[in-house]
Parts: sequence; structure tokens; C-alpha cells
Amino acid sequence: MFIDISPLKKYPDYRMLFIGQMVSMFGSMITYVALPFQIYEITHSTFAVGIVGTIELVPLLLTAFLGGAVADVLDRKKLLIYSEIAIAIIVILLAINASLAQPKVWVIYCLAGLMSAFNGFHRPALEALTPRLVAKEDIHAISPLNSFKSVIGTVAGPAVGGLCIAMFGWVVTYLIDTVTFIISIIALMQIRHSSWEHSTENKVNFKSVKEGLRYALSRQELMGSYLVDFIALVFSMPVALFPAMAEAYGKPKLVGLFYAAPSIGALFATLLSGWTHKIRRHGLAIALSASGWGLAIAAVGFTQNIWCSLFFLMLAGASDMFSGIFRTTLWNQTIPDKLRGRLAGIEMISYMSGPLLGNTQAGFMSALIGMHNAIMIGGVLCVLGVGVCSSFLPKFIRYKASEIIKTNT
Repeated sequence: MFIDISPLKKYPDYRMLFIGQMVSMFGSMITYVALPFQIYEITHSTFAVGIVGTIELVPLLLTAFLGGAVADVLDRKKLLIYSEIAIAIIVILLAINASLAQPKVWVIYCLAGLMSAFNGFHRPALEALTPRLVAKEDIHAISPLNSFKSVIGTVAGPAVGGLCIAMFGWVVTYLIDTVTFIISIIALMQIRHSSWEHSTENKVNFKSVKEGLRYALSRQELMGSYLVDFIALVFSMPVALFPAMAEAYGKPKLVGLFYAAPSIGALFATLLSGWTHKIRRHGLAIALSASGWGLAIAAVGFTQNIWCSLFFLMLAGASDMFSGIFRTTLWNQTIPDKLRGRLAGIEMISYMSGPLLGNTQAGFMSALIGMHNAIMIGGVLCVLGVGVCSSFLPKFIRYKASEIIKTNT
């Protein structure tokens, strides 16, 4: 029933990656809270907060495909290190802007866009490197562990971020994130066996990107995992509204709890994820989990009580975590190593663009029909969208793990 931690004991390289990325995720989530909260403090506009999603989406679309192709050619460990150095420099620039007497919103927008661009190189390299550090028989165990690693950061990061903003201000808050990147880079440098060999088979060009797209389109179970997650997050991603929600409830200092609540739910889901390796119908499990996310978000919009809102956000986070575990297991078990970088780039577009567009949609709809109505309707549309997508991809819903594993391992 409980999470399997044996890969952390058996594989030192995976253990270093796990520790470093957990620390950097913690720092990144501090900035994840600070950046929109600073924009809201300057502008007092939910739309201004929501529009940052669109600004981040454009460079992400430009670099995700390229980053995936690069990850299939270059040393994935070095690509991770260079990406984290670049993002750390951007966070330092955010701190410098915050130190000004009148911080510039346009500077925050530009730096957020740059950070998103480098994430287009970071995530594909990370997702493609991870399966190389463990044996095939333990692949199923690293999905819950990777989820746990992220959840620890996303639970502690927002809570600490909210406290740091209140106690120390924006500059110190951003600098804490910088320190976590330094720790992560040191951990990455300790990885000794990343199984990288220079190959002339793959090259970074349009043809290689096209090959990855063709492979993804040829498999409904992959496309379903991408599209269901994208639909769920586009329609029901209320993160941009969290500062306004905290203020509306008269608890602005508790804004960190709104960011942390989904991750707390995800943490409980991860700790109790031992049963997930028994599930073979990954497509159906992903669709049901995404629908659970939508129903919980609809309940957040329906309730008018702050503690009920936080509870339903926890339920939403738990549902999303189960969806993530099944998606990651499906990808790690079935995607050939030579294509993992490019497929991770495609996955990143669905995973990252959904929340970015969702935040923009939430900010716009909130200004149009009110905050609670926007959240509730978004949750309902999420459930309907998942149902429609699943009906058009029957192989996604019927997929069983044993059908593909034998042909791609």
C-alpha cells in the first residue's frame, strides 16, 4: 500500500538526482508563489496575474521541441546543469528588480518568459535522464518517487514562500531560490553513470522533431495521456486566482496555503500509492483521475468557506497526483530511450501549456463572471472535456500496460 523507496537505496546516481531536484523544486515553488503575488501587489489585477501564463507559454512552445531533440543528442546531465545555471541567474535578476524602489512589472514578465524558455530544455533532459539511472524492473517504482519528490517541494515551497514574503520581502525570497539551485547543481555533478554515449544517429534538426511527433501521433494511449491532462488544466486551473481568493476571504497572509493545499493532497496520495503498480488500465485510470480533479475544482468554486476551499483543493491535488503517476509509468515503460527527450518535450507542452493557458483563462473569466463562478464552471467543463476526449480515443481508454511493454523495452 505504501510507497516503494527501494530505488533510492539501490541506485546512488538516482538518489543524488532525487535529492537535488527535490531541493530545487522547493526553491522553484517559492518563486512560483512570489512572482504572481508580486505582480498582484503592484497591479491589484487578477488579469495581470493571469496574463503571465500566456507570456510564459510562447517561449515554452519555441524551446520544448528543441529541448527534447537536444536531450536525445547531448549529455542529458550536462544539459540539466546548464539549464539550472541559466534559471538561477534569472532568479537573481528577479531579486534585483524587486530591490528597486518601484519594481517593474514588464521586467517580471520578461524574466518569467526567459525562465519558461530554459525550462523547455530542463524538463525534457530530466525526464529522459531519469529512466537511465535505474534498472528496467524498477521503472514502475520511480514514478511514485518522482511524484513524491515534486510534492515535497510543492508542499513546503508555497508555505515557506508566503512566510518569506511576509517576513523578509521579495529580495530574500528570490535569493533563497537561488541557493536551492546551487545545491541542486552540486548534486547533479555527483552523478557518475548517466549512460551517455555520443551518437550520430540522432541530430538536432526539424527531421528529428518530426520523428518524435510522428511516433506520438501513432499511439492513441500517448496522445490521450497528453490531451486529457491538457484539457483538465486549461479549463480548471485557478492558481492565478489564489491571491484574490485569499484577499476575498480576508486572509491575505494565508495565500501560501492555497498554493500548498493541492500539494498536501498530492503528498497523501503519493505516500499511499503502493497500490498503483497493480493497475494495468493506465488510460482509464488517467481519465478517472482527471475527472476527479475537475469535480474537486468545481466544488472549490461552489463553496464560500475558506477551509472547505482548501479541503477541496487537497482532493484536487490527490486526483492530479494519481493521474501523474499513471502517466509517468505509461511513458517510462513504453517510450524507447532514443525518443525519450523528444517525447518529454511533447509531454512538457501539454503539461506546462495547460496551466499557463488555464491561468490566463481563469483570470479572464473571473473578471467577466466573478471568481467563484469562473472556478465552478471551469471544473464542470474539465469533466465534460475529459469525457469527450476519451470517447474519441478508444485505444487510450482500453489500453493495458502489457500490450506495449513487450514491444518497446
